[in-house]
Amino acid sequence: MKLPNRNELRPNKLLNSKWTAVTPVDKEKHFLVVMLCAPDTPDAPVTHVVLEAVHTRRVQTLPWRALQDGALWHQGWKT
Repeated sequence: MKLPNRNELRPNKLLNSKWTAVTPVDKEKHFLVVMLCAPDTPDAPVTHVVLEAVHTRRVQTLPWRALQDGALWHQGWKT
């Protein structure tokens, strides 16, 4: 029996989740997922997320799977 990975992300649960950039750029370290992007078909899975920087309110769109890269992102707000 295979046990689920504790760090597994579910794209439909990412809305309003908090993330910390491992390497901040322009003092943008903490981000919030403000929107999930899916194709036009109703049953299609989420493909991208929109992140908003807490400090500057700048938004960026990236594939949701990029958040699984521990070299780039940590889940939650870390100092």
